[in-house]
Amino acid sequence: MTRRRPAARVEQQPTTPPRRTIARYGGQGTMPRRRIAARLGTGLALVLAVAACGSGGGSAGTAAPTSTTTAPAAECVQNEQGTGCLPLAPESQRVDRTTPVFSRPTEITNPLFPVAAVAQSLQLGTADGEPFRAEVTLLPATKPITWNGRQVPTRIHQYVAYSNGRILEVALDWYAQADDGSVWYFGEDVFNYEDGVVADTDGTWLAGKHGPPGMIMPADPSPGQVYRPENIPELVFEQVTVKSTGQTVPGPRGPVDGAVVVSELHLDGAREAKTFAPGYGEFSAGGGGDLEAVALAVPVDAAGGPPPAELTTLTAGARSSFDAAGAGRWADASTRVDAMAAAWNRVKDGVPELPARQTTATLAALAKAVDARDPARARQAALRAEQAALDLELRHRPAAEVDLDRMDLWARQLLVDAAAEDAGGVAGDVATLQVIWDRAGHTAAPAAGDRVTAALKSLHGAADEEKLEAAATGVLDLRNALTVWTEP
Repeated sequence: MTRRRPAARVEQQPTTPPRRTIARYGGQGTMPRRRIAARLGTGLALVLAVAACGSGGGSAGTAAPTSTTTAPAAECVQNEQGTGCLPLAPESQRVDRTTPVFSRPTEITNPLFPVAAVAQSLQLGTADGEPFRAEVTLLPATKPITWNGRQVPTRIHQYVAYSNGRILEVALDWYAQADDGSVWYFGEDVFNYEDGVVADTDGTWLAGKHGPPGMIMPADPSPGQVYRPENIPELVFEQVTVKSTGQTVPGPRGPVDGAVVVSELHLDGAREAKTFAPGYGEFSAGGGGDLEAVALAVPVDAAGGPPPAELTTLTAGARSSFDAAGAGRWADASTRVDAMAAAWNRVKDGVPELPARQTTATLAALAKAVDARDPARARQAALRAEQAALDLELRHRPAAEVDLDRMDLWARQLLVDAAAEDAGGVAGDVATLQVIWDRAGHTAAPAAGDRVTAALKSLHGAADEEKLEAAATGVLDLRNALTVWTEP
């Protein structure tokens, strides 16, 4: 799975809706994978030095056995620049050349890629010099994919990435575990956003249609093993080499033993170091000055019990500060900020490191904005502080409940962006509301579900036509609908 960042993307002509049309990603689910883009641009290809000796992935209704590779033993994968071959590992090191058998594909038990066990994870870091955030959620549905003459049910993960607080990418990723314990990647639906709207779907591929599935985690990794999670000519390519195993890495709750470190080779020739940890899966990634890491994941990092009073003070205080700043009640806002700081000082020592850093930074930004009596800055800072507090509540509450509060947060973000006449911001807010609803809406009571769906449809129409006042009015209907989410 290749995660796209703007600077690493191979530019292509957009293949999706016109600029102001907000395309919804049209699927139901996904999971985490942050990587520097490895897809091929238009006209680029995987050039084989020797004629292929095996076929690509089978298509629906194809009963003949299908090789899991698309390249022969001796090959040249042309680099992104078209100036030469990538430094591929010897074929003798590859462990993905056999045809996997899938008897119970959705029972994914591989501890280094526990797709079926992690309900939601949060990744934080920097990418291209901007704050990076990703929310990865296991969806309840499965997706059957026809490959090698049979339908293989796959687990679905929804991956949502943000750059500097704005939606960057949405992807639905499909995984299955083979009988030997290895995990295979069956493709992804990718939606890359620019200025709040879908700019392209580069990187989208489907096993059985475009090529074979790719191994994404061996059953028993060992140093020197090589495999290709993506290996489809003229579309996607990525080669992984296992560098070390049995490593101990610092985790959200303390040291995590048994981690695996790999090196990923991408089409531009760059290599990215990644760590996979038991119970988490993809744990950290870095390259070119970027760093992304799991801040927390549930249930592995769940703390149990209801949120402590201090976290409730943070979330409630952020919401009250938002309202007070908007109304110019600066004394009230200052009182709230002071109470939040005191509560945070009482509880921060027991919080995982990355979420703790995020919370400390957002509270400091809120205090400065309130001291400056800057309504726009203060409201925006209050929303970021609330987001950080909700991230911490994820350790104590079901992910869908936290997502309900996240939807209300993004509804208020839309109000801020509409007031600032930021059409791109409003479009991105609507897209974000939709992806959160798509992963959490199945938990809604019927009365709430119909109302939220109708409100979102109205918001999409207003954002498409850049009717910002209508969007601001419509978001109030959405917020009212969210209040009955859990009513019978």
